[in-house]
Amino acid sequence: MKINILSSFLLAALFFFASCGENKNGSDLDGKTILEVTTFDINTGVDAAAFAKRDAQVESDFTAKQPGFIKRQSGVDDKGNYAVVVYWKSMADAEASMSKFMADASVADYAKMINGPTMKMSRYGIDKPFDAKNARFVEIMAFDVKSGTDLEKFKTTNYKVETDFTGKRRGFLERLIGANEKGRQIVVVYWDSKEHSNASLKPFMSAPISKEFMSMMDQSTMTMGRYNLLNVEPTKKEKVVALLNSFNTGDQTPISYINPKKYVQHNLGVADGLAGFGALMQNAPPGGFKAKVHRAFQDGDYVFTQTEYDFYGPKAGFDVFRFEDGLIVEHWDNLLKVQPPNQSGRTQFDGATEITDYDKTAANKKVVKDLLENVFMNGQMDQIANYISPKTYVQHNPQIADGLDGLGSAMKAMGAKGIMMKYEKIHKVLGEGNFVLTMSEGKLGKQHTAYYDLFRLENGLIVEHWDVIAPIPPKSEWKNDNGKF
Repeated sequence: MKINILSSFLLAALFFFASCGENKNGSDLDGKTILEVTTFDINTGVDAAAFAKRDAQVESDFTAKQPGFIKRQSGVDDKGNYAVVVYWKSMADAEASMSKFMADASVADYAKMINGPTMKMSRYGIDKPFDAKNARFVEIMAFDVKSGTDLEKFKTTNYKVETDFTGKRRGFLERLIGANEKGRQIVVVYWDSKEHSNASLKPFMSAPISKEFMSMMDQSTMTMGRYNLLNVEPTKKEKVVALLNSFNTGDQTPISYINPKKYVQHNLGVADGLAGFGALMQNAPPGGFKAKVHRAFQDGDYVFTQTEYDFYGPKAGFDVFRFEDGLIVEHWDNLLKVQPPNQSGRTQFDGATEITDYDKTAANKKVVKDLLENVFMNGQMDQIANYISPKTYVQHNPQIADGLDGLGSAMKAMGAKGIMMKYEKIHKVLGEGNFVLTMSEGKLGKQHTAYYDLFRLENGLIVEHWDVIAPIPPKSEWKNDNGKF
């Protein structure tokens, strides 16, 4: 059994010892935290989920118990390439752990999952302790400094990348830098999500400090990996999407994301608590319920989604979930039968989906709130162009065409029929980046009505709109006493 382990990890050991030769740039690892990076592919036929489960067991049962252990993380990139990052208190601790691992028969099955010839391992002394506890995505870049570069100037520039650019980006958690005994450099950047990492890439390439930093690299020696971390707690948004997708899969795991002792239900057709949710699922039609999440957003403890349902027939819906201590404790929604495309050919679901402008979330929420208050509640229709773009306004309401002209024509047509659309109270304004959802109460004609409006903004103006407008049933028909809002 030991022979199998040794053969699987032979290249890793060779790679490491080959890196411990000439001290090209005078790097000294004594007294520094050690970062150990191992990259590899898993063997053909190995199930990714099974590997992730076994990887987590190796961490808990072996690596975390070794002297000098600080932190271990595993990740996979979009092509299925893996990386394992381990932090140690010293080089001696890292070496002792590897020697013990290679001789431990209990991890032989794990070793067999790994394609040995693809494995590479190296170690670096890093500049500060690991502290990105909530990381979900990591970028790992290693490279040699260009020959003739002033090393002190390089170090100064390297630190300035964080202070001048990376550290100011949304979702940034920590940037660690270090070098091995031959002077090869490493930069490890932790993010709270892949989306926030992606959003930083293009601006990074054009930032002056980044150009200066990259000009000091020997580009031919650079390696770069971007990995989703494994075995981490799902985000609130991921929990909600998994819960809604469980309608399609039958997976019971996402039910555990609901607090069984506290689940306040605002869908007035469903009984309160987890028991009410269970009863709904048990009374599903023969084909069950289906759900397709088109958009999902997070604002603090709230997650809101736009979903296409098969729920006693095709429905368009918005759902809002509130979390406490990582569990769902409250739910609101608004549902409407799916309608044909509007006069502009728009459906209730198509349109833009990319979340951008994270730094403008608060400003965008204010624009939307001011629109509802000033225009739709206080009747200042002459101010509408201060909030909605007069050049581009894409409309997904089934009854309204694109543009301010389309909105004006629809309002005029309703008025001619004696139907007034009235917003009386805004209950919530939730947003993430360029998307904002409002939950409002009012009347459509004489009908007590719930308005859920989703807006997309560009440069401080609304350029796209979706909604679900649904009547609020009389209290005698409610299955819970929590109210619509």
